[in-house]
Amino acid sequence: MSSEIVIRVENLCKSFAIYERPHHRLLHQFFPNAGRAWHRDFHALRDVHFDIYRGETVAIVGRNGSGKSTLLQIICGTLTPTSGRADVRGRVAALLELGAGFNPDFTGRENVYLNGTVLGLTRAEIEQRFDEIAAFADIGEFIDQPVKSYSSGMFVRLAFAVAINVSPDVLVIDEALAVGDEAFQRKCFARLQQMRDHGTTILFVSHSAGAVIELCDRAILLDRGEQLALGSPRFVVSRYHKLLYAPPETADALRASIRQEVQGSEPAQQAARAAAGEADEREGDFDPALVPQSTLRYEPRGAQITDVHILTLSGRPVNVLRCGQKYVYAYRVQFDADAYRVRCGMLIKNIAGLELAGAITANWDDAVESVRAGESLEVRFEFRCLLIPSTYFLNAGVQAQVDGTETYLDRHVDVAMFRVMPEAGRLATAWVDLDVRPELRRIGATSTSGEEVRINR
Repeated sequence: MSSEIVIRVENLCKSFAIYERPHHRLLHQFFPNAGRAWHRDFHALRDVHFDIYRGETVAIVGRNGSGKSTLLQIICGTLTPTSGRADVRGRVAALLELGAGFNPDFTGRENVYLNGTVLGLTRAEIEQRFDEIAAFADIGEFIDQPVKSYSSGMFVRLAFAVAINVSPDVLVIDEALAVGDEAFQRKCFARLQQMRDHGTTILFVSHSAGAVIELCDRAILLDRGEQLALGSPRFVVSRYHKLLYAPPETADALRASIRQEVQGSEPAQQAARAAAGEADEREGDFDPALVPQSTLRYEPRGAQITDVHILTLSGRPVNVLRCGQKYVYAYRVQFDADAYRVRCGMLIKNIAGLELAGAITANWDDAVESVRAGESLEVRFEFRCLLIPSTYFLNAGVQAQVDGTETYLDRHVDVAMFRVMPEAGRLATAWVDLDVRPELRRIGATSTSGEEVRINR
């Protein structure tokens, strides 16, 4: 990354006029100084300011309606700011909106030439790069069909292929890759990494925490048009997730808390503050808004499960976990009637309900022989978090022997939820991180000493 600034945003504000009735728009055009307000102002951006350097990759994150797309459009020059300025140096290629800049009646081939020309390439340069663009888009014979017949996935394939092959100094992407299939997304992110390594500045909007942490040098958090934080990806993503799950009545207080964390800090101090925040959260964090909406409780039969929570080994409540760390899943069971041969259990599921892992407190022969009415059991399951970054749900249950059959005395489905935060550089795939240590050896290759050459471990 260079010290040269390629994007400078200073005191940027953008307002849109909102009209209560359609005819007010017309009246405002004819009588702008009539002494009454025909509209109210909606502030999409308020005093946004930052610098982005050559070769840097920066993500913009925030809830829907926070001003992300408006900011990108101003940077690309398709919108004019109400006040402030956004200066960009070099050629800009952008994917701001699905199909933007495409003529629906033109074929894919014709649109490649059209977009390439708009982005500053000569016809000879486009012809030279056309085969590479077509190969990356991989839409086959549809390249010579009108784009109005394209699916959304084909649209984004062609648009992205053009954008990355015009050799931009700045590449701007507004969630366009979200419509592509998984294989295409992976190919795109691999290309983004190559472009970043070759000095292209990348600015993009994404809701994928993993992509932000893996790809980006910094991230910007926007909310209600305000720039709340600018710092390391993990620091910003953690604050974004808190806002995302916060109930409306606590959102203002949370915004004020985030603002206070960074208010008045110089960039170096702010980065140090962010790093300190990450250090404090190495074992995990607690997000009070991370509460399941799908909880289901069985009809209790003489026992009640209460106080369900996750703890660090030191006893601190958490529900935002770090892969590889140890935690304790705990709850209490209050017995209203005598119970015999008692066992308790846990279960972890993903968002789709797939059962990923579980445990019981004892085998049948080692179950608690009896528990008297009025007594309680404190249940604890220590576990190491080996799940990949995502959101997960927990079950809790207590069983006992009733009339010769093991029966649930109480069971809670989706009683708690937790989120596993992404970690840069992790190689695990699927749902469980087995801490696999990959190793490659080049067969037959030798070093100067005659030993085998290990090329990756």
